[in-house]
Amino acid sequence: MAMGTNYGMEIIKMTKKVAILQSNYIPWKGYFDIINMVDEFILFDDVQYTKNDWRNRNKIKTHQGLQWLSIPVLKEKLSQKICETKIANPKWSEKHWKTIMANYSKAEYFNEYEALFEELYRRCAEEQFLSQINYKFIKLICEILKISTRISWSMDYGVNESDRSLRLLRLCQEAGAGHYLSGPAAKAYLNESVFEQQGVTISYMDYSDYKEYPQLFGPFEHGVTILDLLFNTGSMATQYMRSFT
Repeated sequence: MAMGTNYGMEIIKMTKKVAILQSNYIPWKGYFDIINMVDEFILFDDVQYTKNDWRNRNKIKTHQGLQWLSIPVLKEKLSQKICETKIANPKWSEKHWKTIMANYSKAEYFNEYEALFEELYRRCAEEQFLSQINYKFIKLICEILKISTRISWSMDYGVNESDRSLRLLRLCQEAGAGHYLSGPAAKAYLNESVFEQQGVTISYMDYSDYKEYPQLFGPFEHGVTILDLLFNTGSMATQYMRSFT
């Protein structure tokens, strides 16, 4: 019996797939495709915070074209981690919600989600840390899309490798995964051989061939927050995502 149990655990370990990405603010649809394609999604927020990145901002479409929605944050030290990054001004949430309403109130399915997001923006005004705000938005959007993937934090695993590839490998191992799904940008730096030596398979997300969907305000844009997809397509949003087809 013990052998059968251990064998079963090995099979689970070999087939479990994880992805490891920094938390983003109201991410685009590709971010949620990655979440939906793995068994566990690890928020990699005990790494250095980077300015002018997706951690605290994203794009929406407006009458005047693309517009950034940026959460103001405090940069208190050079090596500041994402999970340590605090909000500079709590009024950001009210401003963001007003901007979203001004530009999406006439979208076909805005009313379907209005109350959910209005309440979340209200609650996030009281949150001090960027990671927690991002997490709350990611969780709500996963619930809307019916994505049941486990979401965890890199901080929970206590991995402190200085080498980036080794750190990601150790997170996979601590999570009991035999397959690592990575974003395509990691091809430039990931040392695949260390994963191969430890029996962890690597694959890369493919963001090509997304279908266009009904969208407001001029030429179609893929690289905007998933809120744009939700407000314009409602429950049909998953038809325009790769992991659901």
